[in-house]
Amino acid sequence: MNGSTWRTLSNICFVGGFISIAGSIAIWLLTKEPDAAYGERFGIFVGLWAPTFFALSSRLEQYATAKTIGG
Repeated sequence: MNGSTWRTLSNICFVGGFISIAGSIAIWLLTKEPDAAYGERFGIFVGLWAPTFFALSSRLEQYATAKTIGG
Protein backbone atom coordinates (compact mmCIF):
# COMPACT_ATOMS: atom_id res chain seq x y z
CA MET A 1 0.00 0.00 0.00
CA ASN A 2 1.14 3.51 -0.68
CA GLY A 3 1.25 6.54 1.64
CA SER A 4 -2.11 7.94 0.55
CA THR A 5 -3.88 4.68 1.42
CA TRP A 6 -2.37 4.74 4.92
CA ARG A 7 -3.33 8.40 5.28
CA THR A 8 -6.93 7.59 4.29
CA LEU A 9 -7.07 4.84 6.89
CA SER A 10 -5.66 7.29 9.43
CA ASN A 11 -8.42 9.78 8.63
CA ILE A 12 -11.08 7.08 8.92
CA CYS A 13 -9.80 6.10 12.36
CA PHE A 14 -9.68 9.76 13.44
CA VAL A 15 -13.31 10.30 12.43
CA GLY A 16 -14.20 6.96 14.05
CA GLY A 17 -12.87 8.26 17.37
CA PHE A 18 -15.21 11.24 17.28
CA ILE A 19 -18.13 9.05 16.18
CA SER A 20 -17.39 6.79 19.14
CA ILE A 21 -17.58 9.74 21.52
CA ALA A 22 -20.84 10.99 20.00
CA GLY A 23 -22.26 7.47 19.95
CA SER A 24 -21.36 6.96 23.57
CA ILE A 25 -23.18 10.12 24.61
CA ALA A 26 -26.19 9.24 22.45
CA ILE A 27 -26.39 5.73 23.87
CA TRP A 28 -26.13 7.06 27.40
CA LEU A 29 -28.88 9.63 26.81
CA LEU A 30 -31.27 7.46 24.78
CA THR A 31 -31.02 4.09 26.55
CA LYS A 32 -32.88 4.71 29.79
CA GLU A 33 -35.65 2.14 29.64
CA PRO A 34 -36.12 -0.50 30.97
CA ASP A 35 -32.66 -0.60 32.61
CA ALA A 36 -30.74 2.67 32.88
CA ALA A 37 -27.63 0.88 34.15
CA TYR A 38 -27.39 -1.06 30.89
CA GLY A 39 -27.37 2.18 28.89
CA GLU A 40 -24.65 3.60 31.10
CA ARG A 41 -22.47 0.50 30.80
CA PHE A 42 -22.95 0.22 27.05
CA GLY A 43 -22.23 3.95 26.62
CA ILE A 44 -18.99 3.57 28.57
CA PHE A 45 -18.07 0.52 26.49
CA VAL A 46 -18.52 2.41 23.23
CA GLY A 47 -16.72 5.45 24.66
CA LEU A 48 -13.67 3.33 25.39
CA TRP A 49 -13.18 2.78 21.65
CA ALA A 50 -12.23 6.43 21.10
CA PRO A 51 -8.67 6.26 22.49
CA THR A 52 -8.02 3.16 20.40
CA PHE A 53 -9.20 4.89 17.22
CA PHE A 54 -7.11 7.98 17.99
CA ALA A 55 -4.00 5.89 18.71
CA LEU A 56 -4.49 3.94 15.48
CA SER A 57 -4.96 7.19 13.59
CA SER A 58 -1.70 8.57 14.95
CA ARG A 59 0.24 5.40 14.18
CA LEU A 60 -1.16 5.13 10.66
CA GLU A 61 -0.32 8.79 10.01
CA GLN A 62 3.28 8.17 11.10
CA TYR A 63 3.43 5.13 8.83
CA ALA A 64 1.99 7.12 5.91
CA THR A 65 4.59 9.83 6.41
CA ALA A 66 7.38 7.26 6.51
CA LYS A 67 6.08 5.59 3.34
CA THR A 68 5.81 8.93 1.55
CA ILE A 69 9.29 10.08 2.54
CA GLY A 70 11.04 6.73 2.36
CA GLY A 71 9.26 5.43 -0.66
